[in-house]
Amino acid sequence: MAAVQGGMVDDVEMKDIKTEPPFEAVVNNNTNDGKALSTSSGPGSTVESSKPVAGGLEEKQTLLAILQFLEKNQLSESVDILRREAGLPLELFDLKPGDASSGSVGPTGTVEGSGVETNALLSRVTSSTGAQAPVKVPPAEDQPDVSVVLSAYSQQGDPALYEVYYSGLKKFIETVLDCHRAELSQVFYPLFVHMYLELVYNNHENVAKAFFQKFSGDQECYYRDDLQILSGLTKKEHMRGNETLLDFRTSKFVLRISRDSYQLLKRHLQERQNNQIWNIIQEHLYIDIFDGMPRSKSQIDAMSGSLAGEGKREANKAKVYYGLLKEPEIELPLDDEDEEAENEEGKPKKKKPKKDSMGSKSKKQDPNAPSQTRIPLTELKDSDKLDKIMYMKEATKRIRLGPDNLPSICFYSFLNAYQGLTAVDFTDDSSLIAGGFADSSVRVWSVTPKKLRKVKSAADLNLIDKESDDVLERIMDEKTASESKILYGHSGPVYGISFSPDRNYLLSSSEDGTVRLWSLQTFTCLVGYKGHNYPVWDTQFSPHGYYFVSGGHDRIARVWVTDHYQPLRMFAGHLADITCTRFHPNSNYVATGSSDRTIRLWDVLNGNCVRIFTGHKGPIHALSFSPNGKFLASGATDGRVLLWDIGHGLMIGELKGHTDTVYSLKFSRDGEILASGSMDNTVRLWDATKAFDDLETDDFTATTGHIHLQDNSQELLLGCYTTKSSPVLHLHFTRRNLLLAAGAYNP
Repeated sequence: MAAVQGGMVDDVEMKDIKTEPPFEAVVNNNTNDGKALSTSSGPGSTVESSKPVAGGLEEKQTLLAILQFLEKNQLSESVDILRREAGLPLELFDLKPGDASSGSVGPTGTVEGSGVETNALLSRVTSSTGAQAPVKVPPAEDQPDVSVVLSAYSQQGDPALYEVYYSGLKKFIETVLDCHRAELSQVFYPLFVHMYLELVYNNHENVAKAFFQKFSGDQECYYRDDLQILSGLTKKEHMRGNETLLDFRTSKFVLRISRDSYQLLKRHLQERQNNQIWNIIQEHLYIDIFDGMPRSKSQIDAMSGSLAGEGKREANKAKVYYGLLKEPEIELPLDDEDEEAENEEGKPKKKKPKKDSMGSKSKKQDPNAPSQTRIPLTELKDSDKLDKIMYMKEATKRIRLGPDNLPSICFYSFLNAYQGLTAVDFTDDSSLIAGGFADSSVRVWSVTPKKLRKVKSAADLNLIDKESDDVLERIMDEKTASESKILYGHSGPVYGISFSPDRNYLLSSSEDGTVRLWSLQTFTCLVGYKGHNYPVWDTQFSPHGYYFVSGGHDRIARVWVTDHYQPLRMFAGHLADITCTRFHPNSNYVATGSSDRTIRLWDVLNGNCVRIFTGHKGPIHALSFSPNGKFLASGATDGRVLLWDIGHGLMIGELKGHTDTVYSLKFSRDGEILASGSMDNTVRLWDATKAFDDLETDDFTATTGHIHLQDNSQELLLGCYTTKSSPVLHLHFTRRNLLLAAGAYNP
């Protein structure tokens, strides 16, 4: 679908039209973001094309048929756009509704009706060109059928010339200046894919195979997996229902190119009259043009690699309220014993400033925070307030981490996990640990000496004095006490689990397409949420409880509330499986990582996608927000950890060191340390404070939408800790900043 001045050509009617190039592209510059503009050969200029209609009678008949079709369907805006593109003066082209509708398309494909008006219209088109000699207008019954005209455009050029076209462009790009070469080389991969698919679609199997073998080796290494899938599509029959093909055909591949580089490419294709390549660029590519210096190869590589190219700059310009919600005002009672003990040690002031900092957090509103009522949150129950008080007490004893004070790490090894450990989670207070297994079971363990107990039966509960002070203890059945509980209910492997903040519930997602909510009081399944049609890879509770998110193979993330069996929001936009999900600390946003190698940030309030982050070279498996809500860390199968600034929508750091999939990420409670766990059996600690403090604020105002990344992974790496033979599936910082890790031992 080409973009033209004044609007977008209707996708259905104009989909296969390939005109002689007025050369146009979707331009997204600093002053006209999000608008589709025609570009002339002059830099930055925007003019209407006045090129006369080229060609002979056949092309005029084509134009007439298209105009009739558009007018018949009352697409007056498209008629006006096509008139301007063809250079027809308005006074010579006064097409009334009756002119086109007076005739009809007969069953044989001929236009029936008033031939006089049709001929008059065609003569107007002919006379308006000025450059063409008069031609004889055929009778009305010889006018071409619109469907035949449009289908003729779907026939591609000479298959033998595809190799020539691609080689010619490759040779041109290799000879341009170094500063432009890296940017223009971005067009190789999408052009290669679409040219190959066109050859296969038009049954040129041998030519397609030769084309693939000759040029597939020239593509960037991070597209290797996609090319492997593509190599299996050798016949037209293979293309039916293929997901990879669907991705390429339905989404425009986004390229970010400087204006100077774009002008070079356009001028080359215009001089060579290379319509084949230009048609692909118009129909399947989105050129995001920026003013400024061309980007370097390293800058391009840092942002490339996703299934649909880079994220559009305009997609990352929406306002994001990344600040934290105002904490409820809860008075922290003094603990006399602790106060006396600290006085004896001669450190009376140690506790006070920490309590003040906690109090100031609750009184001062973050200017970047959403309003308290932006999304409805549940009221705090008395038990929640007690838990808040416990949390604040623990926070006063929290260890301050840094490069000179690294956390202790406790690793929980799942021994003899023959059922296949697939997911792990800890409660916020680190008292419980749960594991999801490939045998469809969920197991919960108590990490403390306190055993797991069920609530008594209804008959026994009636005998309890409900006014007693220890009623919460009395309702528990001591006979059921055990160190672990097994939850059965899923009919497929469990891939995601998450504890609720109040420790009363546990979520689990499975291959069976359901998300189940389990009670940790009765250890039974309360609800089965059915909405996904395919495996659900991940689920997570909101930090404020009540809400939870799920994502899976159907490429759609869903936000639910525990008391509704249908989702409140459905986030559609990813081109492949959603592999991991995370709530923002303020619960107003959800981050999703996908196999399409992109990360998206969604607004829970309105369902909009407010950020698209590209840069990973493999499926994303780990996401973690910083405690202050400003930053996001992501890990993927490429072994890299990328850092993102949410407010500005930019990549701000790259941490390299892992040799396998990064499966878990976690910031310390105060955000000074970032821990990463990987399938390479290591836990690495990174200096998050230095990574964020080293940023230059000038970089964020760059109009080009990118910054230069420092290669300082070794400087930021604080420690690397290797397990004996256990991939790290999950990481968790306790309230006192002890790092807990978990994984299954692989002998």
